[in-house]
Amino acid sequence: MQSKSSQSEIWLDKVATLIESLPYMKRYSGLSVVIKFGGHAMGEQASIESFANDMVFLRQVGAKPVVVHGGGPQIGSMLTRLEMESNFIDGLRVTDQQTISIVEMVLAGAINKSLVASIASAGGVAVGISGKDGNLITAKKLEHRTKITDSAIENLVDLGYVGVPDLVDTHVLSALMGVDMIPVVAPLGLGADGQTYNINADTAAGSVASALGASRLLMLTDVAGVLDESGNLLSRLTVGQAKQLIESGVINGGMIPKVETCIEAVQAGAGAAVILDGRKKHAVLVELFTEHGIGTLIQADL
Repeated sequence: MQSKSSQSEIWLDKVATLIESLPYMKRYSGLSVVIKFGGHAMGEQASIESFANDMVFLRQVGAKPVVVHGGGPQIGSMLTRLEMESNFIDGLRVTDQQTISIVEMVLAGAINKSLVASIASAGGVAVGISGKDGNLITAKKLEHRTKITDSAIENLVDLGYVGVPDLVDTHVLSALMGVDMIPVVAPLGLGADGQTYNINADTAAGSVASALGASRLLMLTDVAGVLDESGNLLSRLTVGQAKQLIESGVINGGMIPKVETCIEAVQAGAGAAVILDGRKKHAVLVELFTEHGIGTLIQADL
């Protein structure tokens, strides 16, 4: 059993931590922060609860969080249960009319409402919407080209109802944030043709952050951030440096589209973007409210 003096020291340490965080809390008060939540963290209840607490804390200290979530593994699981085959081209799911119905059911239904419920359990007020609601995301069909093996020739392939944001109207987000609610957005969009389109969650989050002029775009992933040639975390990059690392091959594979999304968001008006490990407990708070953060921050060229 701890002595009273030991308990007092623990509480004093906690108070000291809060005082150290105060300048950072002031920095984000009244500003929007867009957080993309996905990866393995979405499949672990402890991670979801930690994330929900972070969102409530952000709202409590005056920041305006907007959550954009993924759901690829959950969609895959549902399609398997329904004995529906999933086909992929260059890592992108081919989405036909039947599949898009399942995608919408999983993203805008089960996943979205589960996150809303978790935030409510943590003491916050969240509202689940999709990009289709309030004309939030007007989408257009993704034009994807794939290379023919051992050739420089590229073919345009049809991925079905896979889209990219064409226009983002933030009125519905502003209305929700204006009454202290936390928007939780499923990455779907409505095309000019009236068709529902599935949008990559990273891409959707980047577009929302750009449209809002968010102070930060936080991309929660399954890795620590951007690593150098030796596997060490790069804590800060300018847009120019990030582009150079892509060209040199240091940034490669699945990290390329994430970094490109961050670059595009910063160039389009977001204050900065951060790639960080969403599996770490309270990753969002550590990133925003401590001096050095825990991920890779990408900012405009100095």
